[in-house]
Amino acid sequence: MAKTSSIVKFKRKQKYPTRHVNRCQLCGRARGYIRRFGLCRLCFREYAHRGEIPGVTKASW
Repeated sequence: MAKTSSIVKFKRKQKYPTRHVNRCQLCGRARGYIRRFGLCRLCFREYAHRGEIPGVTKASW
């Protein structure tokens, strides 16, 4: 979990556009963010295992 203070801080409009940080919609994590789904890698993995993300399957070859 990200610190609440950092989540609130970056939700406000930043003075400079380069300060914008992509954050997970669920937990607020900034690192390991997957743009296509708007989730961090940890939340993505959890949801994928539960089958809650349509079109995502476990790789096998």
